[in-house]
Amino acid sequence: MVNYRYLGNSGLKVSEITYGNWVTHGSQVDDSAAIATVHAALDAGITTFDTADVYANTLAEEVLGKALTGQRRESLEIFTKVYFPTGPKGPNDTGLSRKHIFESINGSLKRLGTDYVDLYQAHRFDYETPLEETFQAFADVVRQGKALYIGVSEWTAEQLREGHALARSYGVQLISNQPQYSALWRVIEGKVVPASEELGISQIVWSPMAQGVLSGKYLPGEPVPEGSRATDEKSGAGFIKSFLRDEVLQAVQGLKPVAEQAGLSMPQLAIAWVLQNKNVASALVGASRPEQLAETVKASGVVLDADTLAAIDAALGDVVYRDPEDTYTVSPETRLV
Repeated sequence: MVNYRYLGNSGLKVSEITYGNWVTHGSQVDDSAAIATVHAALDAGITTFDTADVYANTLAEEVLGKALTGQRRESLEIFTKVYFPTGPKGPNDTGLSRKHIFESINGSLKRLGTDYVDLYQAHRFDYETPLEETFQAFADVVRQGKALYIGVSEWTAEQLREGHALARSYGVQLISNQPQYSALWRVIEGKVVPASEELGISQIVWSPMAQGVLSGKYLPGEPVPEGSRATDEKSGAGFIKSFLRDEVLQAVQGLKPVAEQAGLSMPQLAIAWVLQNKNVASALVGASRPEQLAETVKASGVVLDADTLAAIDAALGDVVYRDPEDTYTVSPETRLV
């Protein structure tokens, strides 16, 4: 079964493995397969589910809502996000303005079939809206009982500090950040994690397997497998490209004996690695088939010893992406419409 961790400086516990439906529901797999996968997640002990209004242009929220119908709401932690354009994509159908936040939370709750979400997240930083407006709107959403806590996604250390201070001034808690993080992509370790530890903010990390590259199925000098994420633009092919260099793929192959020595599969090793970071509350995983989750959840509770961690670092060497100056964490300079 899955272990639990507190989310930020709060009393909310979340499962160490969060089920996310970014590229699957409403897009990659049909609804029946999506619902079966959610039920498999529940059977495996996952209680935390993450989605966003923009995923499949609102369809992912609808599918997740259907999949969770009949479950005891109080036993679940449901997260969603706001920022990117949805609906007819008019001038106010994007961003973190008060207008868009209120329209978005109401739409998300209807699609998810719930009265509230446990965590409402700013999907990116909005340079076109005063931060005071955004957090006042978030505070009102919390006071109306439509969200219990506030989080963000892909914010820099400086943005986290500003947002945390404003949240406190309005009497609400900013308790989480949702960044990309994996053994290959360690950009948050420079400034985001130290700032978060100071502020009482946890990370809910996406792409802990580097878009599947850390599974070892992509081989140097060979075509990408048919039907894999790298061949499907709807499944995040654009995100995986930077990892498909031969030197990266060769380094990843060096992790196979490390995983074997630890008694883990390659995906389990990748997920266990991010969970060694005490600032990480949960690793986001997706699945297109129910059976994928049975192995994934076994990464929860795994403790990697110092020798294993050192072997991972040695195998990956200088192909790891690092960011001491916090320059890789970016949001659109203007709203996308």
